[in-house]
Amino acid sequence: MKPPIDQLLTLMACLRDSQKGCPWDQRQTVNTIAPYTLEETYEVLDAIERGDHEHLKEELGDLLFQIVFYAQIEREEGRFDFDDIVSGIVEKMLRRHPHVFPDGCLTSFGQSSPFTEQELAGQWQKIKAQEKAHQKQQSLLDDVPVSMPAMMQADKLQKKAAKVGFDWDNTAPVFDKIREELDELESAMKEMDQDHIEAEMGDILFAMSNLARHVKVSPDIALNRTNVKFRRRFARIEALLSEQNKEISHCSLEELDQYWVQAKREGL
Repeated sequence: MKPPIDQLLTLMACLRDSQKGCPWDQRQTVNTIAPYTLEETYEVLDAIERGDHEHLKEELGDLLFQIVFYAQIEREEGRFDFDDIVSGIVEKMLRRHPHVFPDGCLTSFGQSSPFTEQELAGQWQKIKAQEKAHQKQQSLLDDVPVSMPAMMQADKLQKKAAKVGFDWDNTAPVFDKIREELDELESAMKEMDQDHIEAEMGDILFAMSNLARHVKVSPDIALNRTNVKFRRRFARIEALLSEQNKEISHCSLEELDQYWVQAKREGL
């Protein structure tokens, strides 16, 4: 029997077969399946956040299927295939880990000498710089995808800029910037200028992302944890109301807030 990965590659080729394949799979392009890839990525993160390892296994399979899908489409177009993807990442990781593979090959594993964390960081930046030197790039920020989720993109942009010194040394001016942006948002709201309000809200979120970076917190993960907490507490409010045969839409905000406080006291 073929190894599992070969079975998956064969299955994908069958689904894309122009004569006997699946009509839906046949008409897909890299552009049409891109939204599904993003969705599957978030489902992987959701399983991790919930500590559901069985579900994580399933979601990782779905994400792997997306990669195989791209590889099959590109193979049909004669650009590259799954083996090229694997070879490329293996080569990159060998190149970026000379402290583990000193000769740049798997057979050299175990022959390296220990590096300090500071030495590793310097070495990593040097290797990355060498790679960038061979790529056509107009700006330092060009390799941050514009399609990346906005908060994650903000974090990446700020990290790139910080590497060349475009950054504050501590959090005090970051807090000042957040307060400044809040004042500007309040002013825009008084003007009732929706476009200005949106711009100032963006500035606040960008500044908050900057603060998250300074305190070494992923803004996406932090916000997701709060989303999960909100879901949990809101579900408790619904359960409490159900026990009392009350409709949530018939409750005042003050009453709902009391249930919220109860849910919070319960550790939810």
